[in-house]
Amino acid sequence: MNCRSLFVHFSPACKIEVPERLTVSHGALVRNGLTDRCICLPVREAVDAEILLVHSEEYLEAVKQTPHMTLEDLKEFTLQYGDVYFHPNIYHCAKLAVGSALQLVDSVLMGKVKNGMALVRPPGHHSMRSAANGFCVFNNVAIAAQYAKQKYGVKRILIVDWDIHHGQGVQYCFEDDPSVLYFSWHRYEHQKFWPNLKDSDYDIVGKGEGAGFNINVPWNKVGMENSDYLSVFCHLLLPIAYEFCPDLVLVCAGFDSAIGDPEGEMCATPDIFAHLTYLLMNLAEGKLCAVLEGGYNLTSLAQSVCQTVQTLLGDPLPPLTNLTALRLFPKFGIIINQNILSFYFQRNDFLKDADDGAVTALSRVFSLIDKMKNNEVENQILPFFKYFFDEKNKQTIMRSSYFFRSVMAWRWLVMPP
Repeated sequence: MNCRSLFVHFSPACKIEVPERLTVSHGALVRNGLTDRCICLPVREAVDAEILLVHSEEYLEAVKQTPHMTLEDLKEFTLQYGDVYFHPNIYHCAKLAVGSALQLVDSVLMGKVKNGMALVRPPGHHSMRSAANGFCVFNNVAIAAQYAKQKYGVKRILIVDWDIHHGQGVQYCFEDDPSVLYFSWHRYEHQKFWPNLKDSDYDIVGKGEGAGFNINVPWNKVGMENSDYLSVFCHLLLPIAYEFCPDLVLVCAGFDSAIGDPEGEMCATPDIFAHLTYLLMNLAEGKLCAVLEGGYNLTSLAQSVCQTVQTLLGDPLPPLTNLTALRLFPKFGIIINQNILSFYFQRNDFLKDADDGAVTALSRVFSLIDKMKNNEVENQILPFFKYFFDEKNKQTIMRSSYFFRSVMAWRWLVMPP
């Protein structure tokens, strides 16, 4: 399994979005021997036509002028946008960031690598059609999605944004597009946290034909833990993602959602990103492209990048720490594999396609899950798991051809409460 690492250097007048974000991340990959196991792809600048897939011609032409501006002109130019910093080299670096994301998409969709991660600056998910925003100049992931659709005819793309800030630029780009499912969790605090938009709330689900293809999970308090992140993935994202059935997965990989980050103030540890990455790798036949967004605690950023890359390389998942019982079965502390969750939430389809023996077996399992979910039964963990591990029951369940194609019922991860 192949992955790659690209990094772009740029130095804004900002205390947290600093060049060290890339140097420490790349250094950690080198120290852990991960760069030796990766295929490093050549970097190129994006061309105008690629940038114009998302941005307006007027905005692109304005940014093109920044290399020729004086410091005072750059400061004045910056003031028309929100929370972004311009300097004479930013246009060049922003083109390299986009180009790196596109190189990764090319390599994955052409089968040269199975998956990968692009370490780039400046980030992109806040930039909009005609505006820089939130450290972002060009929207790297949005351009990559449009590029994949245009050049390769990709029909369905899932964009997962686990940055702690809402990627409103991505949302606006695809809000009326049913071919792109955009999922974002983000610190929100009832609109008191940046970017302070009503459009970041849970009831913003897309427009027109894109209604239902935009999913916002606004965190209204800080201190979210590993179990919270896994709960959202397993209860909300994955059932929808499996139904959507993407041909490509793009990740706005912001690690300011990790513990110790001054922006996020969350408590999820870096090893959670190994598990989140693994869950997404089961979609789109493993075609996954992660592109760096935020992450401002240099220690947790570097560790999170390494965990993500190790998983892309196929390494065993690390044991999860800081894990409380998941929300689905709070008494039992069970984490359900994404295949099982798809199985459970699409139970009507499974039962419709199953023969009589499988219907009986599956109905018993569904009934037990419902009872466990409602805390109506106790001490059912061992009988429940023994049922799935029994070879006779496996064969009965697997008689359902739909089930056979879609899930492996005995793949469970159990953690103590």
